[in-house]
Amino acid sequence: MLNILRSWIDRYFGEEETVLLALLLVVSFVVILTMGAILAPVIAAVIIAFLMQGLVGRLQEWGVPHIVAVVLATLVLLGVLAASFLLMLPALWQQSVNLLSELPRMLTEWKELLLLLPEKYPALIKEEQIDSLITAAGSELGGLGQVVVSFSLANLPVLFGVLIYAVIVPILVFFFLKDSDTILSWIGSFLPHDRPTMQTIWTEMNLQVANYVRGKVIEILVVGAVSFVAFIWLGLNYALLLALAVGLSVVIPYIGAVVVTLPVALIGMFQWGLGTEFMYLMIVYLIIQTLDGNVLVPLLFSEAVNLHPVAIIMAVLVFGGLWGLWGVFFAIPLATLIKAILSAWPTSEEQLESA
Repeated sequence: MLNILRSWIDRYFGEEETVLLALLLVVSFVVILTMGAILAPVIAAVIIAFLMQGLVGRLQEWGVPHIVAVVLATLVLLGVLAASFLLMLPALWQQSVNLLSELPRMLTEWKELLLLLPEKYPALIKEEQIDSLITAAGSELGGLGQVVVSFSLANLPVLFGVLIYAVIVPILVFFFLKDSDTILSWIGSFLPHDRPTMQTIWTEMNLQVANYVRGKVIEILVVGAVSFVAFIWLGLNYALLLALAVGLSVVIPYIGAVVVTLPVALIGMFQWGLGTEFMYLMIVYLIIQTLDGNVLVPLLFSEAVNLHPVAIIMAVLVFGGLWGLWGVFFAIPLATLIKAILSAWPTSEEQLESA
């Protein structure tokens, strides 16, 4: 048994670079799990700086000096944050409060519709089952309403923390963009001079993950904006709230579009019934989803992430369970990173052949 273990270690960890890479992966994973909340502003700033590096590079291609390009990119970020805090968040909050106040009425209408089911299918559905379902839903909604009412009082420290992050993160993003070459050189000074495995992984990450993350952000903005315009045009209630949900649904492949269909359909049904307006809503929503999947996605993601659908769903479940929304968003890049590491990891046979 010991000989088998020793042989396996010699095969996969026979080089200094592979040992160091494994150590870096373990340390990074432990740090994120144990100190993720503390380092959240730094991690968010690194991600945002990574996303905005393309804007800085494009400005430099147009002849803009590096420091000016960094300042302009930071101003764009500040403008987006200001618009979110001053325009979008208050509207979202107001629509959320209005929706919660309308839920009892919706629940009553839903109960009337559900009570028709035992009459049509008495052998399958009992009236007691419908009553218990409505009671459970009502209690859940009551608890949710209490949480919303007490939010402003019990979560003032959280709001204060958000405001602090709104100041710290742009400052960190500015310095990450300004001194990115210096920071990368400093990190590289601790790594082996000859590191072909790390170079291979880094190259694949730049080709696939960079395009994926930037493309996914653009997809969220485009799908959300188009959905908002369409919902406003149709006169749908809670247009901004539902458009945000539709935009964020593209983060979860195969599942998000199906899940977000339910609230869109329910709001439309409670507002208009099963009439012509509701049919128009579902047709427009289907067109948006079809154009997203067949036009926008192939246009944005020039470098396809070559992962099996089962691997994608497993990555969403695992990383989403570990890190919540951030884990869901970065599930595919993280799965691609694991795939790149497994593909590039050298073995003793490969090392002998290359020698």
